[in-house]
Amino acid sequence: MPVVREEAAPAWPLRLPGPGMDGVLRRRDRPWPALERLLHVDGAPVVAGVEQPAPGRILLDGAADDPAHAAAGIARMRFAFGVDDDLRPFHARFRDDPLIGGSVRSDPGLRVTRMADPFQALVWAVCEQLIEYRRAVEIERAILRRYGRRDPASGLRDLPTPETVAGLAPARLQALDLGGGRARALVRAAHEVARGRVVLDPGAPAAVQEHGWRRLRAIPGIGAWTVEMLALLGQGRHDQLPAGDLAYLKLVGRLRTGDPRARVAEEDVRALFAPYAPWGGLAGAHALRGGGRRAMASVRRGAA
Repeated sequence: MPVVREEAAPAWPLRLPGPGMDGVLRRRDRPWPALERLLHVDGAPVVAGVEQPAPGRILLDGAADDPAHAAAGIARMRFAFGVDDDLRPFHARFRDDPLIGGSVRSDPGLRVTRMADPFQALVWAVCEQLIEYRRAVEIERAILRRYGRRDPASGLRDLPTPETVAGLAPARLQALDLGGGRARALVRAAHEVARGRVVLDPGAPAAVQEHGWRRLRAIPGIGAWTVEMLALLGQGRHDQLPAGDLAYLKLVGRLRTGDPRARVAEEDVRALFAPYAPWGGLAGAHALRGGGRRAMASVRRGAA
């Protein structure tokens, strides 16, 4: 397949993360950080990659039959890794903040790593509800193996389409260890996306995205945490914080009481992070890092 290549200078210091555990991203064989994944643009496969040979240099490429599809795949990778995010306003405002200032100064390249496909963010959020993260990853990898789209040349797998998930009987997802309520919620959510009633596009107007959130919240088994994970990781909404995440409930409990076992209510988390608007999601990542936890990547258990 023809390959389209781009070079970019990040708008703000950036360091690529690792590939994660879910099997979507794969590390390339390079002497520097490099990742690739399979995406689909208008149903056509694109193998997209991102590399960081030097701190201020990013290389991106997309392999597809249609160069326009390859370019669209590159654009989605730029979004996922925050290549074009200008975080100067955030850093200027919070570099001396008593809670997150230390992390902001010591790790300016920290990002909330997003997903190049917002539907992935929705599916994974449902899988990760009220469950230990490693067990959720096993379910996610099983969904990829059983129902995902595979590129024979690279061996990479992409998520199934919303139409595929909407057409599944919940029992098929339960067979992969997804709980019955979450399986039904995921099928209904996929149906809303497939019918166009929920728009996940990160480039859609905020009002359109938020209309979709309300429709998702009307589905039994989908609550604030799931929608906020979709918004933050799938749509790039830094103003959204998954306040029901166990990591935040414990972090704020420890900050308020000094007791490492203390937990607070979701409303207490929202109150603590309210002064960081409209950057609550990124502020939360720095707070978790400063609290000794890997930002957004350990025990992701929310209310729903």
